[in-house]
Amino acid sequence: MEALFASGRIVDLILALMLAEYLVLRVYCSRRGRSLAQLGLAGYLLSGALLLMALRVALTGGWWGWIAALLGGAFLVHLLDLRARLGSTVAPG
Repeated sequence: MEALFASGRIVDLILALMLAEYLVLRVYCSRRGRSLAQLGLAGYLLSGALLLMALRVALTGGWWGWIAALLGGAFLVHLLDLRARLGSTVAPG
């Protein structure tokens, strides 16, 4: 188990599970006549994937600049997702 974390493979496993979840939801939505956009998953999945990639770089002793860039990207995607969600629920005024 220690090697799984030290090598960063744990992150690869989690990213694979996230991809599987996305594919299952895509099939589920298409069978129900809905789009994935209606579920609002893009922001969650992308920001989560960027956080996981930052973790992988950190676990494997990568350059701090890559970690900072990935964390910054996750934050930016999160803010854009919040803006889209709040913009759709707040009346203009």
